Amino acid sequence: MAAPSQPPITSQLDLCGTPCPLNFIRARLTLEGLAVGQWLQLDLDPGEPEQAVRAGLEQAGHQVQSSPHPQAPAAVRLLVRRHAG
Repeated sequence: MAAPSQPPITSQLDLCGTPCPLNFIRARLTLEGLAVGQWLQLDLDPGEPEQAVRAGLEQAGHQVQSSPHPQAPAAVRLLVRRHAG
């Protein structure tokens, strides 16, 4: 069985080490610069940063998926598809 393919990434943002709520604000502003349907790759610290950013983006209507981070196992990678709105 083939592994699921990763969506085409339009933009990347490394927010590891960025405190809350600044990480959410930067992610949201980056998404606003993308067209509807485009994907943003976000790298975050695990725990509260991941939970807060994921919850905020999902609440705004964006599609959020987790993906393994190939270079930094201690980091979390989220793939976010921009939603209209």
